[in-house]
Amino acid sequence: MTNGNTGNVAIFCAFLLGFLGAVLIYLASGHQRLLAKPLTKGSGTAGWVAICASTSLWWQASGSAAGLAGSMTTLMLAWVTLPYLAWWRGRQPVSKRIARP
Repeated sequence: MTNGNTGNVAIFCAFLLGFLGAVLIYLASGHQRLLAKPLTKGSGTAGWVAICASTSLWWQASGSAAGLAGSMTTLMLAWVTLPYLAWWRGRQPVSKRIARP
């Protein structure tokens, strides 16, 4: 475990990295409502890499149980917040925005 200011910086970086990874995965999904069309599959892969790195940072900064809990909490926060952000912006689902032939 890391103590002091270094631990706080590591936890902050782990949170940001996890949140960024969750955003990338959400925006690469076909069900996202924030963008006109989903990001590429490579963005989703980059999101998973960011989440793995975030979990590793959480683990090193807080220990195994607290690190895993911090990582999962970050992901849940992001994946609950993003659909509400799209709702607040008033965006329609991608399936309703794309004209079907």
